[in-house]
Amino acid sequence: MSTTTQILSSIPVDALTGAISVPIYQTATFVQEAPGVNKGYDYSRSGNPTRAALEEVLAGLEGGATGLAFASGLAAIDTVLKLLKSGDEILAVDDIYGGAYRLFTHVYEKFGIHIRYIDTSDVVLVQRSITPATRLIWLESPTNPTLKVSDIKAIASLAKAHGAWLCVDNTFTSPVLQKPLALGADIVVHSATKYLGGHSDLIAGAIVAKDPELGARLKFLQNAAGNVLGPFDSWLVLRGLETLPLRVRQQSQSAWAIAQYLETHEAVAAVYYPGLTSHPNHELASRQQKGFGGVISFRLKQDDQQSATAFLKTLHLFHLAESLGGVKSLCCLPCEMTHKSVPREKRLLTGVTDGFIRLSVGIEETEDLIADLEQAFERLAGNGIEAGIPEHLLATA
Repeated sequence: MSTTTQILSSIPVDALTGAISVPIYQTATFVQEAPGVNKGYDYSRSGNPTRAALEEVLAGLEGGATGLAFASGLAAIDTVLKLLKSGDEILAVDDIYGGAYRLFTHVYEKFGIHIRYIDTSDVVLVQRSITPATRLIWLESPTNPTLKVSDIKAIASLAKAHGAWLCVDNTFTSPVLQKPLALGADIVVHSATKYLGGHSDLIAGAIVAKDPELGARLKFLQNAAGNVLGPFDSWLVLRGLETLPLRVRQQSQSAWAIAQYLETHEAVAAVYYPGLTSHPNHELASRQQKGFGGVISFRLKQDDQQSATAFLKTLHLFHLAESLGGVKSLCCLPCEMTHKSVPREKRLLTGVTDGFIRLSVGIEETEDLIADLEQAFERLAGNGIEAGIPEHLLATA
């Protein structure tokens, strides 16, 4: 069964009215027949029918036992970390999302949870780095923003052998392109703000657990802390999921073409995209993923913040903004935006320089996006192009 068919067939028709769109149960509480006797719901923090429909679809998409929806991606990450106790250790990918770094380092370390950051694309290094205190291995694959790929299956085997959980942030690929639980991971997290929602109109997060017992523990933490996704935003994610495979397919195709274009451009020092044969993890990504996704990063030869900023400000179809995964193309400067919370010396060690740019490819026509990049490169080179949107982009800007 295709992913599109799986999604559309798993979103339920309302049993009461036959509504083909899941109803938005915008309610805080539910009337009970008697104390403790209800129709499955008592209070929307503990459970809501709209959110429950989304959580069931998410679990099915990732092939897990339990799906949970949260108020943000960081709320989902925070809930996973609540499984740990003082003295436990997290072995985390070094090229980590800035928000996760901030949460790990500035919140959980003060509670006695030790975090070590390593290059998880090196399986031998992962093996050597695990200690008796390691309770959780944290992967992003591909990573944000240098798009390194880690061998999920091999690391899952190591985690299991040492009694640790493996959690994979699957935001960049979505379940359309990668299924970490099928590769042996215990937990998958998402910023559902990104590809799952797909329209840059909500903030949401998700967890899917493979094991029902672990899922029950995470469900308890979700209810206890209350970081739940509201009914309307749950409905928005459900609506976004209906077009997820179509969007990801278009975004991936365009991203691959744009990455090839960037790789041959004289103003570009390096391109980071797993779909390119020049990417050091290309073979692994080809084996582990069904596609390479819609995020591309690259580094200018003029590797400084001033040049990168000037380039980004002249783009028209790529909007300068935080986030990724939406239908509209976005661009950002990680050193000043998504990864500003990461100390500069640590950021530079992972390759995120001051001239490092991240693109999130939307569903605009590929040739229009390449033309937008080309005019920005020409302006950067000082070829005297006047300010304003080029005529050939007016119809699509």
